[in-house]
Amino acid sequence: MTDNKNQLREDAIEFAIQISDLCDEIKGCSVYINQIVRSSSSVGANIHEAKYAQSKADFINKLEISLKECSETEYWLELIFRKGKITEITYKDLRNKCGSIRRRLIASITTAKENK
Repeated sequence: MTDNKNQLREDAIEFAIQISDLCDEIKGCSVYINQIVRSSSSVGANIHEAKYAQSKADFINKLEISLKECSETEYWLELIFRKGKITEITYKDLRNKCGSIRRRLIASITTAKENK
């Protein structure tokens, strides 16, 4: 893995920790909380799993799963915000971090497909 890949993995881990810590403070909405914790932690887990992919296709697949989980996390984050469970500042900060991870995943997937 390159340094960029390691940074992406580290950012995904930090993002999942931030989501988990935030969810520890939120009362109610347990279904939404469980979903966002699962999807946000799956982003980094699939990035990590891609490191040991069995093939280029498997590598791309793991990153694509991570991208889907990232998108799902954005959905749950918006839902929790609209329910009034987090502030707009917190929402925008986490949405921006998730968006950054998503954009880098898209770039990595595109590069991997071009180098196939």
